[in-house]
Amino acid sequence: MSDLNILANRIYDWTQKQPDLDVLTFVAINSQKQIVDETRTYQQLWDNGQKLAAQLKQQGLEKGDSFGIIMANHPEFVELMVASSILGTTFVPIDPRTKGDKLKYMLDYAECKGAVVANYSMDNVNQAWQGRDNWIISLNDATSVLTATNEVPDFAVESDDPLAPMQLLYTSGTTGDPKAIKSSHIKFATGASVAAVLGITQADRPYTGLSLTHANAQIVTLGAVLTLGLRGVISIKFSKSRLWDITRQYGCTWFNLLGGMTTAIYADLPKDNDADNPVRIILSAGMPKAIWADFEQRFDVKLTEFYGAAEGGLTFNPAGAGPIGSCGKSPQNLEMKILNKDDTECAAGEPGQICFKNADGTTPVVEYFKNPEASLKKTQGGWLRMGDIGHVDENGWLYFHYRDGGGIRKNGDFINPAFIEKALSELDAVYDVFVYGVLNNTGGVGEKDVVAALVLNNEHEFNADSIFDYCKEKLETSFVPSFLQIVDQIPKTASEKPQERFLLDAFDENADNIYCQPVIA
Repeated sequence: MSDLNILANRIYDWTQKQPDLDVLTFVAINSQKQIVDETRTYQQLWDNGQKLAAQLKQQGLEKGDSFGIIMANHPEFVELMVASSILGTTFVPIDPRTKGDKLKYMLDYAECKGAVVANYSMDNVNQAWQGRDNWIISLNDATSVLTATNEVPDFAVESDDPLAPMQLLYTSGTTGDPKAIKSSHIKFATGASVAAVLGITQADRPYTGLSLTHANAQIVTLGAVLTLGLRGVISIKFSKSRLWDITRQYGCTWFNLLGGMTTAIYADLPKDNDADNPVRIILSAGMPKAIWADFEQRFDVKLTEFYGAAEGGLTFNPAGAGPIGSCGKSPQNLEMKILNKDDTECAAGEPGQICFKNADGTTPVVEYFKNPEASLKKTQGGWLRMGDIGHVDENGWLYFHYRDGGGIRKNGDFINPAFIEKALSELDAVYDVFVYGVLNNTGGVGEKDVVAALVLNNEHEFNADSIFDYCKEKLETSFVPSFLQIVDQIPKTASEKPQERFLLDAFDENADNIYCQPVIA
């Protein structure tokens, strides 16, 4: 029997059992602000995967070669995953917003022979590969192949090793050049076990608006849907304003949120029907403790918080199981410890680096493409080192603090941005907010001033002094931002993590979009 941990084999197996199940519904918002959709059955995923495999073969792609997928969450994204699995190639998903030197780096570093590219990203790819002979297939051309004929090729599945790379999955790159993780076929198949931990059943209809270029949407949502035979709903592009409309229209009972999405959704103006939705569970990562209970009550949902990374390491705080603010405990197959700089275990309440190893004492395998030094560093001393600071309480519940090197220390204390973000997100004037720190040259070593980056609902009604006054009324003195930075949008990764470094690069105390807290004489 074929190994069902390999995606193509799994899809083919489902065509023998439930070929006509509408397993995936792809949702978009058209120019008239209407919700429109396109569905895929298992049979369509298989047939279209075969057709795209033929198209990739025509470009000379062979087993072991890599190619880029640069597009939003179109149906063809998943069908290209199936095609790649059929051919035994390695696909490289890249956020379609990526451009310039970063895009060139990601394509070249992964040794992509070519790329399948959405039309809205074509100029960026052409510029990155200017003067090169790499092939490029447009999304329109890929779609034309699917509709041109009913004849379906019959390629045998060449992927035969579930431990071989299925994809090169880039890290977020929040602190520097992203690293390419060799992510295996079997890693994608773990979506089923994650779903079991989360309590997802056949009665659930999962939804995601996260990018399929990120492990969360791919493994936790898509992996669970395709492995368990659920009926999933995927937004081609996330829409904060239509999120709840989509869940109502398609009866979605579960979805996931990451990073700045939670605050952005909470910042949306309250509506009378906020609690009128079918969602029972939201899987969140980074839900601020300050808004946790209010979020549950406002939208009548239960929150399951989790912590993890594409490289591995995982904790869950199932709804109602652990304390608010905790991201949980590790599953039975993992051991978690908080280690200090000399690798001794931290006491309860003492912050240190979050680390994992397998429950049997072995070291989790992390392999970065062409970067053995980073691979060894990531698992130095037998521990998967997450690069994040946190602590556990006396009962072993994990609390995340900040990315190592990314905390805000002011007047000797660490500032929790969540409280500031909660206060600002409740203002009608604020559409989105992210709080970070900028080095303070007049304070001690490592001291930072607090910066609140704001996206406004109406820039013409913005009044900086009133916002500072509001913060002084709602927040402790040390939490009041020193600066307001007005931006068109918060730069975010494909996993919706705000990219602090780009805001820092754009920060200029004397710029017109920077407002300084008034000094009281």
